[in-house]
Amino acid sequence: MGEDKEKEMEEKPSASEGKNEDTNVEETEVAARKTSQTKTIQAKTSEEEDEVLDGENAEDAEDSDNDRRHAIPILDYEAMSMDNLVGELQKLVRNEKVQSIKKHVDGIKYEFDQKFDDFLEGKKEKFIESGGNEIDFRYNSTTKNQFNEVYNDYREKRNQYYKNLEKNLKENLSERLAIIEELKGLTSVEEDMGSTYKAFKDLQEKWRNAGPIPRDSYNNVWRTYRHHTEIFYDFLHLNREMRDLDFKRNFEEKEKLVQRAEALSHEPDLNRVFRELQALHKIWKEDIGPVGQAHREEIWERFSNASKVLHQRRQDYYKELEATYGKNLENKIEIIAAITALGENVSSNHRELQKQINQLEVHRKAFFKAGKVPRNANQKTWAAFKDAVRSFNRTKNAYYKNLKQEEQGNLDKKRELVNLANSLKDSEDFETVTPKMKRIQADWKKIGHVPRKYSDKIWKEFKNACNQYFDRLNALKNEGREEEEASFEKKTTTLKELLAFEPSGERDGDLEAVKSFIEAWKSLGRVPFKKKNIDQRFNEALDGLFKKMGLAPQKVELLKYGNKIQQLANGDNEQAIQEERSFIRKKIEETQGEIRQLETNLQFFSNASDDNPLLQDVVKRVDVHKAALDTWKAKLKKLNIMNNSIQRELEESEESEES
Repeated sequence: MGEDKEKEMEEKPSASEGKNEDTNVEETEVAARKTSQTKTIQAKTSEEEDEVLDGENAEDAEDSDNDRRHAIPILDYEAMSMDNLVGELQKLVRNEKVQSIKKHVDGIKYEFDQKFDDFLEGKKEKFIESGGNEIDFRYNSTTKNQFNEVYNDYREKRNQYYKNLEKNLKENLSERLAIIEELKGLTSVEEDMGSTYKAFKDLQEKWRNAGPIPRDSYNNVWRTYRHHTEIFYDFLHLNREMRDLDFKRNFEEKEKLVQRAEALSHEPDLNRVFRELQALHKIWKEDIGPVGQAHREEIWERFSNASKVLHQRRQDYYKELEATYGKNLENKIEIIAAITALGENVSSNHRELQKQINQLEVHRKAFFKAGKVPRNANQKTWAAFKDAVRSFNRTKNAYYKNLKQEEQGNLDKKRELVNLANSLKDSEDFETVTPKMKRIQADWKKIGHVPRKYSDKIWKEFKNACNQYFDRLNALKNEGREEEEASFEKKTTTLKELLAFEPSGERDGDLEAVKSFIEAWKSLGRVPFKKKNIDQRFNEALDGLFKKMGLAPQKVELLKYGNKIQQLANGDNEQAIQEERSFIRKKIEETQGEIRQLETNLQFFSNASDDNPLLQDVVKRVDVHKAALDTWKAKLKKLNIMNNSIQRELEESEESEES
């Protein structure tokens, strides 16, 4: 800590002191023994620990405000998601000095790069699984773009800071070297000791205010300054009264440092303890001169012992931390072994393989939540994890590659059916073509999956061809049916009555009246195909009435849906019912997806206040989608109840016929 040099210079008798004091051989021997004892005491403080403190102080030398970086907590970045890492980086770059966050930014970047690398591997595997070629894989990540934007902002700020800092550091270094030169000259000035001492104190004050210097010059410049300060104290021996007064002041200041160091043993925050100890050593070393010989050993021994207590606490803490890291490593090794075993037993069944894929995802999440491992094992552990995941994915992709070939064959078969359906959809020979169209639909159901990117398109094309044919068939059947015309006349009358109805203001009674209109409408049966728009007019009339009554949109939707249910039931068209069910299920999946995305977005507002307009907007949209989800689920339930009722009626009819 430089104390060896200090004591050596303090205890070395100067030539001027020898001329003014009767220093005998015995006193010299005593001084030599004390010097030896002092060095022995100093040796008790670990040189490695002192070097750590010296290194930290040298690093802080370039910025007088750099202590702030020690007060910024380094969080568990490994446990954070990519989105949270972006948010933490953004908070640091916006709110903290750029020179204070290097370790934090480096830690965030390391974890983000690892997680994004793993994320990208997963996307690539899915791309290959869907039939793509690896060489064609491209992925644009919004999260990655956000991270790069914030990180580039950090780099620009950091580069600008160090560009400006370099000039200031050089100027401050020149000023400190000039102070040293002035200090050298004090011992050769022919002035009274009072003036010389005052000039020395002025130089000390200038030194304290000279500003930061380059860290690579810090220790050397300080040692030079300290050396010439000690020479001045030797020179000051000419005036014992002035020297003793300075020794007294220095002793009082070092006593305060000792008390502060001893008090730190009760501080629970070890990071704060070390930072405070570092500052105390810096003050002891840089700002306070030597004390009288009678107190040197005692004051240094107290300060050294207090330092050793704190160093021991720090070492114990890191031992516990390393033990935790070791357990984390064991956990990660077990996870890697589980993934490896999964890769060695990849299923050849799609359903079972999907379960294994989900198991792999569980293991991946567990790996990232397992915590830090010893630094020397980090790269090796990460590489083993990636290799295990890739091994599983290679086997999985080989399976799906073969599956894609099978799906391609299914696609060719379905295209043939589409072409056949398109060739028959405009036929007028309903008696001959209708059985063929039904057979085509049955054949379609027997064919397996097709590649996902073609699935919706080819299904819509096939469905449109079939619908066009059967719509024409149904329209033909509807023509001339007296009962359908009668239903139309009755619906026209009911619609007029509904339009003439005025709510009384008694909500329950009005609602029952409207329900009676709806039930009456359901009982009237089908109308001619060309006059189906009367159902739309009825619904529009209901909308206007419900609006007057102030009913909730979801309740209105379900009330109206009962009308559509009845139309499907009357239509006796299993295909239409199946399409309605598929449509509702798709809507449920889409709505659930929207809710998941919005709830993910809410994580970005973890630190936002409740009155944040963006947060309020997202929360409102979540509520809207949840209400819509409840409505779609209720519709599906109604549809299933209706379909089950139809099936029971058919079964009862068949049993009756058999009897």
